[in-house]
Amino acid sequence: MNKSELEKARERSRWRSRRGLLELDLLLEKFLAKRLEQLDEEALLCYDELLLLPDNELLDIAMGRQPAPDDKTGAIISMILAL
Repeated sequence: MNKSELEKARERSRWRSRRGLLELDLLLEKFLAKRLEQLDEEALLCYDELLLLPDNELLDIAMGRQPAPDDKTGAIISMILAL
């Protein structure tokens, strides 16, 4: 993925991060503001996979009530919660 494609992918991720739950919006907006530009292609793909989860499932994972589906997703969740 070249630089232009990566920027387009980041913008798509930004829009897909808008969720129906305020709690998720707050977590994801903070993450995007501080870390989106630092994500490489692989991390961005993992983040996009995370965004495919239903809101309630994603919130449960972020709150520690449910385990992450895999290690890569868990790493992204850890980055989100570290802020």
